Amino acid sequence: MSSLNTNRRDFLRIGAAATALPFAAKGHATERQSAAEVKRYVTLGRTGLEISDISFGASTLRLGQERLVHHALDRGINYFDTAEGYARTESEQVLGKVLKDKRDQVIITSKAVTEPDSSRESLMGRLDESLKRLQTDYVDIFMNHAVNDVAVLSNPEWHAFIDKAKEQGKIRFAGMSGHAGYLLDCLDYAFDQDMADVILVAHTFGEDPKFYENLTRWVDWVAKHPKLPERLARAKELDVGVIAMKTLMGARLNDMRPYETGDATFAQAAFRWVLSNPNVDALIVTMREEGTIDEYLGASGYEELAAGDMELLERYAKQHGASYCRFACNDCSSACPYGVPIPDLMRTRMYATDYRDVQFAREEYALLETNGEACLSCSGEPCASACTHGLPLAELCAPTHEMLA
Repeated sequence: MSSLNTNRRDFLRIGAAATALPFAAKGHATERQSAAEVKRYVTLGRTGLEISDISFGASTLRLGQERLVHHALDRGINYFDTAEGYARTESEQVLGKVLKDKRDQVIITSKAVTEPDSSRESLMGRLDESLKRLQTDYVDIFMNHAVNDVAVLSNPEWHAFIDKAKEQGKIRFAGMSGHAGYLLDCLDYAFDQDMADVILVAHTFGEDPKFYENLTRWVDWVAKHPKLPERLARAKELDVGVIAMKTLMGARLNDMRPYETGDATFAQAAFRWVLSNPNVDALIVTMREEGTIDEYLGASGYEELAAGDMELLERYAKQHGASYCRFACNDCSSACPYGVPIPDLMRTRMYATDYRDVQFAREEYALLETNGEACLSCSGEPCASACTHGLPLAELCAPTHEMLA
């Protein structure tokens, strides 16, 4: 990290204590502008890397959107998360164009989806292609992406590839990302084998049992929740860096605008919830517009909830809790006799209907080994009651296939 960036970091850390007010008043442009910058940099576990607590998720970044990366840089964001398949390689291309002259000032993570039989040669070739698009000779972190099968992690070729790539200086640290049904099993394996320096996992207030401890008087649809918090605590014990994603529980931001006070938004409340967890180092969020980047950074620097946050989160949970698919729940994963991966269908549906990014949803849907075509002729009976959280899966699967196929 350059001395200029270090000085900026020290300055922002000092300033964070003075500016950590719950809300900025509406109409005060100076206060709003001061909030729109990174106020805290955190150490990412054993890597020693210092990254912005709210960082740039580039899953939908496409050619022509270079301005978004410049805007993030200007606001102090120094961590950029991408993958070879994001926007059909355009994400890496855009980051390469913008960051090539700032390589020593930024931290880049890229990822690749692998199979249990992927070879070290093919993996190295894919890494080399990513480096070419990123216009760099190394990435700081390279992750086994969207892992949902322990066999993918136990593939000896992955381990051989990582060792060689590190030896050649093409990657500095290795990790895994996941947000599907067998995430907990995969995390356990990664921890037991000490094979991840960093993990990227879906984590939101809507899946954390602690959020509902005082709310059960009205939450009659809450069933069981994943035990992800236990794994995050173990990661902290092992000094594994933890980055959270999917933190907005479907990201229906516009639904909450009428209830937001001043410059305090639902997104900021959700981020503060995640960042208040001492076992989470930072979060990434997909950044699509300059204005939302500024909004998101209003939560930077917080390590606890602010006044009014719980009211916003409770209201959102009431409105959307019964229609939100919980990552890593896995209750419906074996319900389909045709092998349709229902959790993955629900995830891609969320991208289209909640995030309102149909193009990205279709790109992700196309990656599924088995899609929902069988749902078109199915009675819906096998999955009708498979969701313990009450989602009407039988009514959602076929329309999702029709929308995204």
